Amino acid sequence: MNDIFDKIQKTIDENSIVLYMKGTKDFPQCGFSALVVQILKNLNVEFADVNVLSDNEVRQGIKEFSDWPTIPQLYVKGEFIGGCDIIKEMAQSGELLTLLKEKNII
Repeated sequence: MNDIFDKIQKTIDENSIVLYMKGTKDFPQCGFSALVVQILKNLNVEFADVNVLSDNEVRQGIKEFSDWPTIPQLYVKGEFIGGCDIIKEMAQSGELLTLLKEKNII
């Protein structure tokens, strides 16, 4: 599992925002992933997308890496932020926008 954790950590380190999701940002393949993609697109932020459906090792590995059982998972500047429900709540409250400003992303 170390190899997959190294791969995940490298992706998170190399991108300001990473969304582990089902599908891609251009073609989400689940409603929860689609919602988080829409929230990020509405904020006009660039983000890397990792399609867990194309790599079962990443799909299982990310859950263990974050100790979070569901997909999607959002990382900002190396920090795990949460899944769909948390991102939705943060977007509605303005907390996500504040976080992105604090991290000098927008």
